[in-house]
Amino acid sequence: MPNAPRTVKDVPAQEFVIALAQYFRSTGKMEVPTWVDIVKTASYKELAPYDPDWFYIRAASMARKLYVSGNMGVGAFRKNYGGARNDGVCRFHHAIGSGSVARAILKQLEAVGVVEKGPKGRRITPSGQRDLDRIAGRVAVSA
Repeated sequence: MPNAPRTVKDVPAQEFVIALAQYFRSTGKMEVPTWVDIVKTASYKELAPYDPDWFYIRAASMARKLYVSGNMGVGAFRKNYGGARNDGVCRFHHAIGSGSVARAILKQLEAVGVVEKGPKGRRITPSGQRDLDRIAGRVAVSA
C-alpha cells in the first residue's frame, strides 16, 4: 500500500532522529540546559560530545526509543546509552550512561508534551505520538 500512513517504526531510525532533532531545534520549545557544552554523557567518557546539537539528537533518540519500546525510566535509559569502559588490562566492561542527562531530557520532553509519567516510567502521550508520526510521514515522503 503506497499511500498507507507512516509511523515511526516504518522509517529508518537515523533519518527520523535527525528530522525530529531539527524539529525540536526549530520550534524553540525545548529549553537546553546551560551545562550542555561542558558535560560528558557518561562517566567512562573522556570528553564532552563534539556536536553542539547533541542534546536535541539525544532527545529525539530517547523519544523514538519510548515510542518503539513503551515504558522506560531513567535507569533503562542509563543502560541503553551506556558503553564500553576501558579499565586498562581488563578492558571493555559495560558501564552505564549519565542519569542527569537522561533526567534532564525526559523533563524537557515532558515540558514539550511528548512524554508523560506513567506507572512504570515514562511513556509517549497521544499528542506526542501524533507529532512523531507526522514527522515520520515527512521523512518517508522525502526518502
